[in-house]
Amino acid sequence: MRWLGPEKGVIHLATAAVLNAVWDLWARAERKPLWKLLVDMDPKQLVACIDFRYITDALTEEEALDILVKAREGKQHREEQMMKEGYPAYTTSCAWLGYSDQQLQQLCTDALKEGWTKFKVKVGADLDDDRRRCRLIRQMIGPSNTLMIDANQRWDVDEAIRWVSSLAEFKPLWIEEPTSPDDILGHAAISKALAPLGVGVATGEQCHNRVMFKQFLQASALQFVQIDSCRLGSVNENLAVLLMAHKFQVPVCPHAGGVGLCELVQHLILFDYICVSASLHNRMCEYVDHLHEHFTSPVVIRDAHYMPPKDPGYSSEMLESSVTRHQYPEGDVWKQHLHK
Repeated sequence: MRWLGPEKGVIHLATAAVLNAVWDLWARAERKPLWKLLVDMDPKQLVACIDFRYITDALTEEEALDILVKAREGKQHREEQMMKEGYPAYTTSCAWLGYSDQQLQQLCTDALKEGWTKFKVKVGADLDDDRRRCRLIRQMIGPSNTLMIDANQRWDVDEAIRWVSSLAEFKPLWIEEPTSPDDILGHAAISKALAPLGVGVATGEQCHNRVMFKQFLQASALQFVQIDSCRLGSVNENLAVLLMAHKFQVPVCPHAGGVGLCELVQHLILFDYICVSASLHNRMCEYVDHLHEHFTSPVVIRDAHYMPPKDPGYSSEMLESSVTRHQYPEGDVWKQHLHK
């Protein structure tokens, strides 16, 4: 098994799937949404859920426990605040590559009317096109709203620095995944070069495990940690990363594109605010507006905030009709595809 991993690739994704299901069952047994299960756990119990192997040079059990104990102050107030206001979200749905200017404008107009203030733009295919699109979005959302850009691992290191420097005038808060997700020192070089321009580096959705996050943090290679609920080894490993990020004073802004990732990761970021970071400064959770209709407990967004789930479990259960239709190879969707 270690030969197929260790702690990365398909083995780690499978581990996450199995352990996410176990956490879902645990929360259901306690009749609590997962975030509430975590929030109600004793700090020592939480620490016992974390595998500290390979990360004690960055975070010890004692340090983790100390962080959780200190965060007890104001915890009840923060929980009540989340129930009332929700956790701030940003939208990725307005500015995918390939959208026409008219489509960008319409989606931005609609999003602004719905209360969105934080927008992410995909970049990396053509610099002139990126400059035009970023200018258009910045003009539409105004100077006070937040803009982020995402290259999805497009560039080499020097190319990333040049490209983002050309986009810095549009005041992006961060450049996401500027280069290979495995290149820790490359990210560090990009971070150092872009710091004078006020642009941070965000990454993590393809980060294999807690050890890589440890090195990213130790090398000052990222200014925003983007955990993923299904990439790391479930809740357990995400707890380790949340605590390391807090120790290194780097905000966590989870990745949540894809099928059900919004439903899952909302629980982790609620726990982070209530029990770890106690801060909302430069913190937000990604939101993508598709495929939620396949879940029994879809996310609830109100005024561009994730409202805390109330149903027991990890919000990961899919509707039986959706599972049946998409099951391979018997499902109707696959039959239609295979018959073409």
